[in-house]
Amino acid sequence: MRTLVVSDLHLGAAPRNDVLRHEAMRRPLLQTLSSCERLVLLGDVLELRHGPAYRALQVARPVLAELAAALRPPREVVIVAGNHDHGLLAPWLERRASAPLARSLELETAVDWREGELLDALAAALEPARLRAVYPGVWLRDDVYATHGHYSDRHSTVPLFERVGAGLVARVVSEPPGGPMAAEDYEGSLAPMYAFIDAVVRRRPPKLDPGGETFQVRAWRRLSGPDGRFALRRAALRGGFSATVAGLNRAGLGPLRADVSGTALRDGGLFGMREVLRRLEIPANHVIFGHTHRAGPLPGDALDGWQTDSGTALWNSGSWVLERSYLGSEPGPSPYRPGFCALVSATGPPEIVNLLDEAAAQLGDAGRAADRVAANPL
Repeated sequence: MRTLVVSDLHLGAAPRNDVLRHEAMRRPLLQTLSSCERLVLLGDVLELRHGPAYRALQVARPVLAELAAALRPPREVVIVAGNHDHGLLAPWLERRASAPLARSLELETAVDWREGELLDALAAALEPARLRAVYPGVWLRDDVYATHGHYSDRHSTVPLFERVGAGLVARVVSEPPGGPMAAEDYEGSLAPMYAFIDAVVRRRPPKLDPGGETFQVRAWRRLSGPDGRFALRRAALRGGFSATVAGLNRAGLGPLRADVSGTALRDGGLFGMREVLRRLEIPANHVIFGHTHRAGPLPGDALDGWQTDSGTALWNSGSWVLERSYLGSEPGPSPYRPGFCALVSATGPPEIVNLLDEAAAQLGDAGRAADRVAANPL
């Protein structure tokens, strides 16, 4: 069964930078799906942190319907929740919590749903394809495992919000000595934080700047940007940031590093994923994940970080979100450019490809293609 894996669509994002809401950007994906029998939506399919769920569904329904219709028979769609759409699991998790004999989460645990729940709405949108929901990951072959990758936030060395939040929650819950060793342990330190964020968003959606950036993206840009006319202010920010990170490490929330460069983001995410694989003892030759929006490995990447000590190869499926702050001055070769996916065949390693590069080339370069997309919202 030929499988296409996409992650981090963030359909319904408030800045409208979820590129699949644009018909022209869906065409390359639909063409690729026409040669596949299975589509894996590997987390953060919906953006549930920017407002009510019904708004995300309004954007997602027509997009998902087209994707499902493009598949070859028998048309299977597998959805694995991430951190931004963890709310898809909320009713199921509540049922599990109230069931006295519920089994612990396995590496692939079937998720059921009932009429009126978000997963029920997605299943209807995906017809005639059959929807299967699993968590926290899915086996695509005996040697290929896929998961969103948000468990890596528990171990990343980059002091982003969810990394610090997970560390704080872990101080309160009864995490095993030495840290999480099972999926249930990760849920124990992450799920309460997700539930809190979701509850806050339901009352008051996050404030975006005029360019559509969230607080975390704005902070990253100001800390990591090149020196310029705001160099003095940036130096002060970095000094305060370093002191804050040092304080977090002293408080036992680390190890964290006061480095938010592109290299640090990549290496921190990879370190976190390697640690998750080690702790969960995932017996796979290949593991596909998303979450960081940084596709790879790509030509020119050093491969040492993309492999665990036991030999498991890591593959990141990127995102379908236009994030100008991460693209840099040359968007064309950026590993954060939208349009990446992973193709999995019956044998051989996964293949990381970008389906929007050709469309970008037709407009001159990826930057101008991105601008054209952003200038024509639905």
